[in-house]
This record gives sequence, C-alpha cells and structure tokens, in this order.
Amino acid sequence: MKPFLFAVAFGGLASVAVADPLDTLVPEYEAYVDANSPEGAARTAGLAPDRWSDVTPEAIAEQADAARALLEEVQKAETEREIDQAILIRLLDSDITWAETDSARIPFVGDWGFQAEPVFAALRVNLDSEAAAEAWIARLNDVPRYFDENIANMRRGIETGWTAHKDPLDTVIAQIREQVVEDPAESDLYAPFLSLPENMDPAVAERLKAEGLTATRRAMDAYLDAWRFLEIEYKPYLRQGAGIAGLENGQSVYAAMVEYHTAGAGYSPVEIHQLGLSEVARIRSEMEAIIAEIGFEGSFEEFLTHLRTDPKFYAQSADELMAAAEEISSRLRASLPDYFGNLPELEFEVQPVPDAIAPGYTTGRYVSGDPEEGRLGIYLVNTYALDQRPLYELPALSAHEAVPGHHLQIALAQEMSDQPKFRQDYYATAFGEGWGLYAERIAGEAGIYRTPYERFGALSYEMWRACRLVADTGLHWYGWTRSAAEACFIENSALAPLNIQTEVTRYIGWPG
Repeated sequence: MKPFLFAVAFGGLASVAVADPLDTLVPEYEAYVDANSPEGAARTAGLAPDRWSDVTPEAIAEQADAARALLEEVQKAETEREIDQAILIRLLDSDITWAETDSARIPFVGDWGFQAEPVFAALRVNLDSEAAAEAWIARLNDVPRYFDENIANMRRGIETGWTAHKDPLDTVIAQIREQVVEDPAESDLYAPFLSLPENMDPAVAERLKAEGLTATRRAMDAYLDAWRFLEIEYKPYLRQGAGIAGLENGQSVYAAMVEYHTAGAGYSPVEIHQLGLSEVARIRSEMEAIIAEIGFEGSFEEFLTHLRTDPKFYAQSADELMAAAEEISSRLRASLPDYFGNLPELEFEVQPVPDAIAPGYTTGRYVSGDPEEGRLGIYLVNTYALDQRPLYELPALSAHEAVPGHHLQIALAQEMSDQPKFRQDYYATAFGEGWGLYAERIAGEAGIYRTPYERFGALSYEMWRACRLVADTGLHWYGWTRSAAEACFIENSALAPLNIQTEVTRYIGWPG
C-alpha cells in the first residue's frame, strides 16, 4: 500500500496548476484602461459614456505612473502567454511615450482631433433609451471642460515651442466653424435626438430633446471659444517647418513614433525612406505596363492628367458615388467565402462622410462597430468635391476600408470571445494598414477590378502607401517642405489633387 499512497500523493502535487501571472495582470490592465477611458469604463459597466477623457497634465502624469508600475510587473512576469505579454508591453510603452513626449500639446492631426471627437461620437451613439439619451446630454455638457483642457495643453505648447503647422490647423478651424450654427437643432451634435425610439413616452422624449438643445448650445459655445483661441492666440505661434524635425528633440520624438507605428519592427526612419523609394520604382514599372496595355499614346504624366481630368472617370452626383460604393461592397462581400473560412457576424454599412467635416477629410475611412451593442461598422465615403473622387480608385478603397480590409480584420478581432478585451481592441498600425493593402491585392485576385483603369487605380493606391513612407520620413526626419512631400504623389500616382493636399496635410499633423 505504501508505494501506491506515495505515487498518489506526489501525482496529486504534480497536477496542481501554477497560476500564470497574467491571469491577474490582464484584469489589472483592463482596470487601468477603464480608469483612463470613459468609453471603456462605461462599456465594462454596460452603460453609455457620459463624459470625455481627462487630459490635464496631472491626469496624464498619473496615468503614466500607473502604466510604469504595471509595465514593470508585466515585464518580469514568467508566463506562457507570450503574445499577450508582448502586446501589453507595447501598449503600456506607448502610453508612457505619449506622456513623456507631452503629445497632448498638439491635440489634433488635421481631420482628426479633439474637435472631431464629439462629431464622430454623435455619428456612433444610439439613444435607444432614456438613460442613453441622458448620458449623451451629460457628455455634451462636458464638451466645454474637455475643450478647455485641450486649450490649456496648447497654451503649454506655445510656452515650450511645440506647436502645430498652419496646414493641419486650417482643417481644424474649418471643422470647428461648421459646428457653430445658428440653430442648435441643425447641429451634428443634436442629430441623435432625432432618432429617439418611437415607443418612448412622448413627455420623456420632449424633455430629452429640450435638454439636448440646451446641452448642444453649451457645446457650440465651447466650439466658438476654441475657434477664437486658435485664431487669435494660437496662430501667431505656429511652427514654420512642415515637419517636427526642426523642433526641440523633434527627431527623437519622431523615432519613437516610428517605433510605435511599426510595432517595434526595428526599422529606422532612414530605412523606411529607402523602402518607400524602392517601392515607388517597383510600382511605377507595373503602372507603365498597364498604360501600354491600354494603348495610351502619350507620356506617363499625360496619362495621369487624362485620369485626373476626364469627366467619364467621375460620378456626377453624390448618390451615384454612394451607389457605386454600395455595389462594389456587395461584390466584395460575395467574394469573401472563396478566401476566408471565418467571417464576422457583425455587418457594415456604407455612409457618406458628414458634411461638416468632409472638405478637409480623407477620401474614405472605416469606423468600427460594436458586436456587443449590435452597432454596425461604417465604411465612410467622402462625397465632397466629386471631381476629386475618381471611380477607378473606388474598388481599391472599398476593399481597403470595408472588406476584406479593415471591417473584416477589426470585426473578427472584436468577436474573438476566447481572447481578453485588450486583444480584441488592439490595433497595430503596421499590421492594420498592411492588412488593408493586402486586402486590395485579394480584391484583384477576386476579379473586383474589372477594367485596366481600375487595376491602375489599385496600383495608384499602392503607390499612395509607398509615397507616404517617402513623404512622412521626408517631412519629419529630413525636414522637407510640403511641396517636396507632395511631389511623390503628383508625379507617381493618379490620386486627385485634393486628395494629395488632404493627405499631406494629415501627414504634417500626424508624424509616424
């Protein structure tokens, strides 16, 4: 009996599982995120967010201290969850870098920033209950506090010589101006109140609408204050150089941003610049082959001019452009089962970019949905300046932003129920944009590009990304002018002039 008891005793000890440190650290990280993200905290609690983030220097410093303490624990953890550990380290590192570089001093990149957050929140919010409507009212009432904190951060930027360039600021001011309307009922911020549930008590609905109007007026006043600040106080101190290379510690800050956006792949700005140049040469040769296939008699430059100016390549109305985007999206959806065995349950819808932000906005973008709330993903298509939205590029744009691009990637990640929340929400720029570019290739294999012009448009989009590598590093590492950054796009792609202008403005405001 003794040998048997001995074996049982030690066998039992051997079967006792040792707890993995990340079993505790992952919940700690998610609590850290909720503490610094009103949207995250509300989602965890099953509520609608009722405020914006705290972006005071004190709050940012407190967040960075918490990130450092948690990072130390994650780094020393002996774990079998190596991917989780690596991603947590990257996320915490980025939070610390954001605080240490005091990036809050420039709270916008052009088409995105503090001024656009309420507009996009209004686009996504669903006032399906009295509680949700009251939370949105509270959030509108919180806009003045949030804008005041961002203005204070910009004042600190003036004091420390870390300010924006004129071009992104012009876009920001234009977006702010669009939110200052005479009738708050016509504001984008009030629009969610126009879709209250039909079965809501009429008296409750009227009260919510009245309170919503008052809150919208307060938010509009905050937009007006921000407009005055930027025009009168901030503009005289704008940086002269397009990039941040000329600012104090500009190159070291840029190197940190490159490291973040490339997910630690180890590429230096110099290597990225050279990669971009080599890709420009490769793609250019493929473009020239298509020009020969078409039989166009003229130079490469003349072919680009033909594409940019011939009316047959452009929609004549916003409805026509949106219908084309819908039709292409339908074909892309239908092709998915041939290439993917696992598809997301969450669908997406095609919407125009809101008029208030469209003039300075990129040509298309994906806005993620929420499987838990049943909120669809949104593929935004810019219908402003139709003569700058070529139809030959629309299939590649749709593949990149919708499916099999960002919607497929992001919605599948959101639906990974066996993964922690931070993995579901994680977006690595290099992977996400790389996947979007790969999705454009898949669309080609699936026969989505039906004409040589659409295949050229897809190559033009590939050239867009190559030129972005050249332009971004040129601006922020080598100190290029705006015109030097634009030259790559003008000379090598069929992108429309407004698109080139908008994109280079975005790169000036968004280093890395």
